[in-house]
Amino acid sequence: MSDTGWLWIVFTLLAAGGQTIRNAMQRELTATLGTAGATHVRFLFGFPFAVLFLGGLLLVTGAAFPSPPPVFWLWVLLGMGAQVLATALMLMAMGERSFVVTIAYIKTEPVQVALFGLIFLGDKLTFGMVTAILIATAGVVVMSLKPGGAASDQSWRPTLIGLASGAAFALSAIGYRGGILSLGLSDYVMAATFTLTAGLLMQAVLLSAWLMWRSPDVMRAIVKAWRPSLFAGFMGATASQFWFLAFALATAASVRTLALVEVLFAQAISRFVFGHKTTAREGVGIVLIVAGVVLLIWAH
Repeated sequence: MSDTGWLWIVFTLLAAGGQTIRNAMQRELTATLGTAGATHVRFLFGFPFAVLFLGGLLLVTGAAFPSPPPVFWLWVLLGMGAQVLATALMLMAMGERSFVVTIAYIKTEPVQVALFGLIFLGDKLTFGMVTAILIATAGVVVMSLKPGGAASDQSWRPTLIGLASGAAFALSAIGYRGGILSLGLSDYVMAATFTLTAGLLMQAVLLSAWLMWRSPDVMRAIVKAWRPSLFAGFMGATASQFWFLAFALATAASVRTLALVEVLFAQAISRFVFGHKTTAREGVGIVLIVAGVVLLIWAH
C-alpha cells in the first residue's frame, strides 16, 4: 500500500473522533431545541465552516473553482437528504436508549454500505474485507442486545429507529462518495471539500426554510442557542471534511467499517460524561469490533 493509500485510515479516525463529540453535543441540544432543531444545528452552523475550508483551499492552491456535471447534484441530493433523515432518527433513538447503545444500533451500517456500494458504485470487496465487515458488525450487534435477551415492545422501538438510521447513513455515504467521484478531479482534497460545501449548502437552505414555515419557534430557539450550536457545527463540519477525504480515497464500505471505532469513542463519552457503566456484553462487542477493524486494515 502506498503512503497515500494509508491516509484514508487517518482521515477516518479523525472523522470518527470529531463525530463522537458532535453527537454528544447534539444529544444535549435535543433537550432545548427538540429533535428537528438539534438536527438542523449541524447543518446550519456547519455550512459557514465548510465555506471557510473551501475558500482557504482555493486561496492556498490557486486551483480553479470546480465545474460539476449534472449527475453530481443528484448524488449530493441523495447524500444530503439521507443524512438529514439519518440524523433525525439517530437523535430520536438517543432519547430512548443510552448514547453508546444507540451508536451501536446505527453502526450496523457497514453491511448496508457494502451492499449499496456494490449496487450503485460498483465498489469491489475482497473476501478479507467482507469477513472484517461481518466480524465488526457482529460486535455492534452483541453490544446492542439487551441483558437477559428479552425484547419488549418498548425495546424494539429504539432498535428499529437505530437500524433505520444506519440504513439512511449508508445511503448518505454512497451519495456523497458518488458525488466526489463524479467530479472527476485529480485533486481529491478539492473534490471532497467542494462536495461537502455543496451538501451543507443544500441542507442549510432547505431545512431553514422548512423550519421557518413549520416551526418558527424552533428557529428562534436555535438562534438563541448559537454558542453551543456554533461549536457543534464546527465539529460537524470538521468531521464531515475528514469523512469526505476518506471517501475520496477508499470504498465507502471500508471507511464506514473502520468508523466502528466510534463505538469505542462513544463508550468513553458514555462512561465519563453520561455516567453509563460498561457491561460484560458490551466488552465482548468491543473486542469483536477491534478484531474486525484490525482485519480490515490488514486486508485492504
